Amino acid sequence: MRFRTVSSRGRGFAGIFAPMAALAFVSLTLASFVLVSLALVLHGSKASGGEPITVNVVMIDDKFQPDHLILQHGLLYRLHLENHGKETHEFTAPTFFAAAKIENPDVLNRERSEIVMQPGDVKDLYLTPGPPGIYDLRCADHDWDGMIGGITVQ
Repeated sequence: MRFRTVSSRGRGFAGIFAPMAALAFVSLTLASFVLVSLALVLHGSKASGGEPITVNVVMIDDKFQPDHLILQHGLLYRLHLENHGKETHEFTAPTFFAAAKIENPDVLNRERSEIVMQPGDVKDLYLTPGPPGIYDLRCADHDWDGMIGGITVQ
């Protein structure tokens, strides 16, 4: 028994599948483009034109909320600080600040070791964390009363 190939406008059996192969190639190319674009958006780095990732920290008397931050190495962050307490507080993290790339260092004190927050102050610090590690966070005036925390860079 002999089988005949099915012809589609004279293209033969392989000619039927050529348009499907082209469609599959275009679909895979488009899917790859979407995945790469999504990765760039999620990365959020300044190099990719993304907006900084906002991390909110509220200071109340003798407490940071949250008291531990987890940041990703190499991403741009907006550290948004608010002092809701009645006392002056400091966001003191000298080793962390020394390792980070700070976009607006004028927010820090002269030694670049802390951000001083008067009652009612709201400040933003734009930074890219340095090497992965665990960094100390404290209020220099109230650490004795438990106003301590940490910053983990992954």
